[in-house]
Order: sequence, then C-alpha cells, then structure tokens
Amino acid sequence: MNQRTLGTTGPTVSALGLGTMGMSDLYGPADEAESIATVHAALDAGITLIDTGDFYGEGHNELLIRDALRTRSRDDAVISVKFGARKQPGGAFQHAPYDTTPAGVKDRLAYTLRRLGTDHVDIYRPARLDPGVPIEDTVGAIAEMVRAGYVRHIGLSEVGAQTLRRAAAVHPIADLQIEYSLFSRGVEADILPTARELGIGVTAYGVLSRGLLSGHWSPERALAAGDFRGHSPRFQGDELAANLRLVEGLRAVADRLGATVAQVAIAWVASRGEDIVPLVGARRRDRLAEALGAQDVKLSASDLAAIEAAVPAGAAAGDRYMAAQMAFLDSERPA
Repeated sequence: MNQRTLGTTGPTVSALGLGTMGMSDLYGPADEAESIATVHAALDAGITLIDTGDFYGEGHNELLIRDALRTRSRDDAVISVKFGARKQPGGAFQHAPYDTTPAGVKDRLAYTLRRLGTDHVDIYRPARLDPGVPIEDTVGAIAEMVRAGYVRHIGLSEVGAQTLRRAAAVHPIADLQIEYSLFSRGVEADILPTARELGIGVTAYGVLSRGLLSGHWSPERALAAGDFRGHSPRFQGDELAANLRLVEGLRAVADRLGATVAQVAIAWVASRGEDIVPLVGARRRDRLAEALGAQDVKLSASDLAAIEAAVPAGAAAGDRYMAAQMAFLDSERPA
C-alpha cells in the first residue's frame, strides 16, 4: 500500500482510506460480522485511514470499529471522526441538525472516545457547519482538545474556500473531507486550489458516487428500507438513466485498460494529486478487494483524456443531495 501525507501538518496514511458509514447507516441493513471482517481485511491490506462519524447508526459505527480493533494495535489505524449531526430516536435527523458549539465539541468527543475505546482521535472534524456558530469557535474548541491530547489533528468537512481560510487562521488544518468524483467536481474551481495554498490535504468521499460509478448499478435494483439513495436526485428516473449512460461510456475505457469501472473511477480521483486520499465505502470484502485493485491502474495522459471524454465535467444529472441537505453545504455556496 502506498502512503500519502495529509497536507503539511497532517498524518501519513494509506493512499486509500476505508469509509465505514454504510456498515451502520443510510444504505440499508449490513452484516456486522462481514463489516468487521472487511475492516480487518483493509488493515491487512495496508489501509490505515478509517473514517467514521459519531452519528452513523447513532454511535453503532464507532462501537463496530472498537470491536474490529479489539485484536489489533491502536497504532494500526488512523481514526477520523466527524461529529455534530443530531438525530432523533428512529434515526431521522433533527430539524436543526448540527451542533458545533464549543460545549458540543467536548461533549461529543467524550462519548466518541468511550465508544471507540481509545484515549485519542487522530482526526476530529465537524460534519457540517452550524450556521449559528463561527468556525473559529469550533476549531478553537477542537484545538483545546489537541493541546489536552485527546485529538491529534483537526479536519473539516464540506466547507468552502473562505471557511478554510478562517479555520486555518486559528489552527493548522490537516485535511478537508469532501465529495470528489467524476460525477462531483465542484471542488476543483476554488476549494481545491485554496486547500493546496494553505497546505491542507483532501480526503475524497463519494468517489463512486454512492454506487453509481461502481459499474454494478442497474435501474432495476431494489433498495432496502432506510437506503437514502431511494430519495437521492441522481438515482431518480431520467437522471438515473442519464447517469448510467455515462457509466457505460466509462466502462468502455475500463475494458480497454483491463480494469473494472470502479477501479478506474477510484484511480481517476487518486490521479488528481498526491495530496488527495480517496475513501472507499466498501461494506464487504469482495468490494474492498475490487477497490484495492485501483492501485494497479496506471492512467496515462491519453487514458485520462478518454475518461474525461466519457464523463465530462458537469455531465452528471441531478444534485448530489436532496435540496434540504444541499442547503447545509458551505462548500456549495458561492465563493
């Protein structure tokens, strides 16, 4: 497994990270034993970056990671945790869904440390901005936890260029976690150049656009209860059909390269720069094995041109979230 360093101040991690959300939430039921086996397989393959959120499955995901790491050294994993999202019994998000107040930072971290069974989190980040709380206050509170030894590095998630600047003025920021894929390239205009100027790395989630770019999706696929893709704009009607046509164009490129669609999509994100670490959301060992194969896909200039011709920037149909969720994305606001 190759290694990459997150920004100028962040940790050195594996060139691919494992996103664990789907093991506990939002994609329907998952097999817990298979999830733990997948985490073990990732660690055995050299993946060190494990990404979670304290609200994934209302804490279940952190408990699952604790169980997966029980037989491993704590130093085997760089654990990245998002916090701030608030839920109700039954799993629905609250109407005012984010709390990133300084008191909230410390409260949520206390529970996270207990659930993970660890004395520190490697990267701690608000999942979204709380519009009523200045980012300086949130980062300042996490910085107190860095000085106290409970957090090693500070990250951010889905924020825009100006917020990056304000946050970095308070404390060094290791990385920005943001959606980045062939279907989601908005980061390229202002956010990615600003991150690079400030020495902030990028951990890219949604590199397979929640399965659309996996090469395994079909219009007939039945979704389990609780799978949020049933309401996601890119998975609806004409938008889904248009997106799957783009995937078939990408498949032609993948076939020529002797790779799968998913491997080419992951390799494309990895090719965007040494400061970018793709997160793969595999819930099963077979999907993880396929994702790991992306490391062997070497893209030439002509390959990259063919990929861009198959999936031009801005070609994806539909927003990446429903309108109510898009409204909370600081990264989607005009610079």
